[in-house]
Amino acid sequence: MTLDEYISSLKDKTIAVIGIGVSNAPLIELLLKSGCSVTACDKRSFEELGEEAELLKSLGASFKLGVDYLEGLDQDIIFRTPGLMPFDEHLLAAKARGSVITSEMEAFFSICPCKIIAVTGSDGKTTTTTIISEILKAAGYRVHLGGNIGHPLLCDTPDIHPDDIAVLELSSFQLHSMRCHPDVAVITNLSPNHLDKHRDFQDYIDAKRAIYSAQSENDTLVLNLDDEHSAYYRSFAKGKISWFSDKQPVTHGTMCKSGMLCRVVDGACHEIMPVSEIKLPGEHNVLNYLAAFAAVEGLADDDACRSVARGFGGVEHRLEFVRELRGVTYINDSIGSSPTRTINGLHAMKKRPIVIAGGYDKHIPFDGLGDELCRMAKRVYLTGATAEKIRAAIIGSSLYADSGLEVKMIDEFDDCVLAAANAAEAGDIVLFSPACASFDRFKNFEERGKHFKKLITELK
Repeated sequence: MTLDEYISSLKDKTIAVIGIGVSNAPLIELLLKSGCSVTACDKRSFEELGEEAELLKSLGASFKLGVDYLEGLDQDIIFRTPGLMPFDEHLLAAKARGSVITSEMEAFFSICPCKIIAVTGSDGKTTTTTIISEILKAAGYRVHLGGNIGHPLLCDTPDIHPDDIAVLELSSFQLHSMRCHPDVAVITNLSPNHLDKHRDFQDYIDAKRAIYSAQSENDTLVLNLDDEHSAYYRSFAKGKISWFSDKQPVTHGTMCKSGMLCRVVDGACHEIMPVSEIKLPGEHNVLNYLAAFAAVEGLADDDACRSVARGFGGVEHRLEFVRELRGVTYINDSIGSSPTRTINGLHAMKKRPIVIAGGYDKHIPFDGLGDELCRMAKRVYLTGATAEKIRAAIIGSSLYADSGLEVKMIDEFDDCVLAAANAAEAGDIVLFSPACASFDRFKNFEERGKHFKKLITELK
């Protein structure tokens, strides 16, 4: 099915699009320009939406805005925003009335004309997705990067050719109740996350399973052999399994052996490159490369894998070097929106850093983070809604008494960052890795990271 054929199938339907944001605004414009009847729904007011609302109005959109934007949904087709879960009572009521609930990403899967590699997981999915796309580019492919990264791809499908490859990062919000069929699916790892949105941890685990639920025996699922949840995922897999591990041997996939990244194909192992030659720091990035190398098996040769691993400098907001000032190194890890991400960041540092953490409360326990901060941090500066919870985890750690760790709580974000900077001495590393989401003070982790970098670059 082409994009034109898909849009034509909607023209006699009533359509609601929930969320006038990055992923859905282009979709609304496309539908309206194609002559579809569209109601744009958003919690914000017309004035708050600004120019985007004015444009959609000029194209003929109807609006349902404000606090009651979800009330009375009864359209034939409802495109949900990723942040609105399918089990929301309003969506369930609409579904009971006969509405079809879908999304921009689900529509893209139904019409994409090329091979798809899709990546999900709790940590590392953006870096792994980006590495895969870079390797495929190095191998000569025309690559379309999208999903939870890049930009929405549905409107681009007329320009996507059968020999291209789409590489997608997919969140649990996008995947929940979605039917998708990637040629290669990757699950990097699983740890508690987004429990403020999911019913429980099992709901989060099963949302990730949707990434391969429609695969056939000819497709591939890439799993982390060292992750305790992979056995559960394997039990539902219909396609081929490719494993990756930095701790134990695999029968098919990628692994570390004697300091080398290796590829194993049907039991036969050959070396790709030394671990020491990977440009990105940290053990977690070794795993990201192992996952990426497994995902591109049969598509890209070892030369393409090596060239990217030796040259790729990383993704913005992911252990990003900001500057060195008076001998102090500043690192922006705003993507560190969960305790496990921040722990990975701590392990990637060459010495005990001064850590800035805290943010929006996703109802995730901080006990393990408390232990790791006692073990690996020089000082900790806390801010945001979770500051007291993280402090309690540190103080409650059995390692705290002997750690000598100094913990300060400073309510204002800017004041907290500047206090950490003022306390730093030549040779120190200041690591901004919040261990929490940004929504208590910022629109997203990108805005948070850019604000942190602005504060640091303005230091005299």
